[in-house]
Amino acid sequence: MTNELALDRQVCFALYSASRATTSVYRPMLDKLGVTYPQYLVLLVLWEKDGRGVKDICAELDLDTGTLSPMLKRLEGLGFIERRRLSTDERRVEIHLTETGSAMRAKALDLPRKLAEKTGMGVDDLVRLKESLDALTSALHHTDSSTTEGES
Repeated sequence: MTNELALDRQVCFALYSASRATTSVYRPMLDKLGVTYPQYLVLLVLWEKDGRGVKDICAELDLDTGTLSPMLKRLEGLGFIERRRLSTDERRVEIHLTETGSAMRAKALDLPRKLAEKTGMGVDDLVRLKESLDALTSALHHTDSSTTEGES
């Protein structure tokens, strides 16, 4: 008889373990840049498109403002970003890279390659893995949690 609740059969635990292993490989590389992994994710979003609103960054990273705001404060304190209130609507704030934040992009360019090397996986395998994870994330975001099996 198969134990469906065995830890080694759980997708959630495999994802959790992979996430922890990934961030532990990134940690020393990001320490050299002076940022944490979540701060690096914010910078990635801004390197794609500078001058984003807080809500846009929250949506992109699937974070709430209560989680993002302290990260933005820290990145601002480090001199990597600056907040600018919109002159057309002072309630809205846009986040912009500073020269230092923009220049850090060049220092981070080899991080994805270094991570890929650490996995020992080929590029095609990593592309398929990312596509599978994207599909899983999309499916879970579109699941209606109020109709999950076992709830009354």
